Amino acid sequence: MSLVGNWSYPTTMKFGTGRIKELPQACAQAGIKRPLLVTDKGLADLPITTQTLDILDAAGLGRGLFAEVDPNPNEINLAAGVAAYKAGDHDGVIAFGGGSGLDLGKMVAFMAGQTRPVWDFEDVGDWWTRADADAIAPIVAVPTTAGTGSEVGRASVITNSQTHVKKIIFHPKVLPSVVICDPELTVGMPKFITAGTGLDAFAHCVEAFSSPHYHPMSQGIALEGMRLVIKYLPRAYADGTDIEARAQMMSAAAMGATAFQKGLGAIHALSHPIGAVFNTHHGTTNAVCMPAVLDLNAPLIADRFNAAASYIGVEGGFDGFRRFVQDFNDSFAIPRRLSEMGVDDSRIDDLVSMALNDPSCGGNPVALTTDNVTALFKAVI
Repeated sequence: MSLVGNWSYPTTMKFGTGRIKELPQACAQAGIKRPLLVTDKGLADLPITTQTLDILDAAGLGRGLFAEVDPNPNEINLAAGVAAYKAGDHDGVIAFGGGSGLDLGKMVAFMAGQTRPVWDFEDVGDWWTRADADAIAPIVAVPTTAGTGSEVGRASVITNSQTHVKKIIFHPKVLPSVVICDPELTVGMPKFITAGTGLDAFAHCVEAFSSPHYHPMSQGIALEGMRLVIKYLPRAYADGTDIEARAQMMSAAAMGATAFQKGLGAIHALSHPIGAVFNTHHGTTNAVCMPAVLDLNAPLIADRFNAAASYIGVEGGFDGFRRFVQDFNDSFAIPRRLSEMGVDDSRIDDLVSMALNDPSCGGNPVALTTDNVTALFKAVI
């Protein structure tokens, strides 16, 4: 193992109930005077969004809002967001919502001052250096789900509407300057979103913990993140007003995204193309894929899960963990097969090709090949 790494750890985070009231101060800290709040269509008219705009308005920061964001945001949404940003003469972005609102909000701030197409900044090699760093607008992030952890991420996932391929767009300055994590914003999440987003955070922690790369800080964070999800997701699912459970899940989400600097793996390599082609919910797709991927990786990860299982609250080492994962999914009414989510095998060759080209492949303990990825897709569909 090479004991070498490029590490960047999260940003300023204001965590706690009621802290959405500090949004004007967060904007000031980031140097934003005319923010554009970017969120998804489903959140645009909800009370948490209206109340947040009221807070901004009362502080003299206006009510700038862009909400034309699809569940799997694409370059069309991005172009419309950049146009709205420029038309409103905004000087920064508040990325507000779940993964889609956070990812697109970050990209609006990133692309508002660029002259090249967004695909030129894909997370490949040093492509991020093509960007004009000085033209990237400041970002404040406010998550309203507990899953993706995009509020502490330096990248966004954008779907190419022509090819239906999800691309990861990266730049260090896409990391928000300030994050407000207010668990009260997640209280209204419906059960299926609570489950799907929570299992997304779990997948981030499991894959980071399994990754062969060297990053001991991420390893520790991934371990504690798994423990928090196992303990608190059932409580948040059973009672959406359980604020302690909501807070612990919001922590776990940020931890998962911090930890996966160490790497993701086959779960995400499968999930990204499935979501792009069939428009499935990302976290739920991850959950369906996890048992099969654990089976594939078992020879190389069993020892570390044998050591970790009792700490995270699972009996029986790796074998017990593998059984637990399926039971955990079942407890949240997660389908056992993707066919129950509208996915079929008609495009399996395309899915395999897309999966093998996904950046997540590099963090999988077992090297991914056409044969084993095809077998994985057949198992999960």
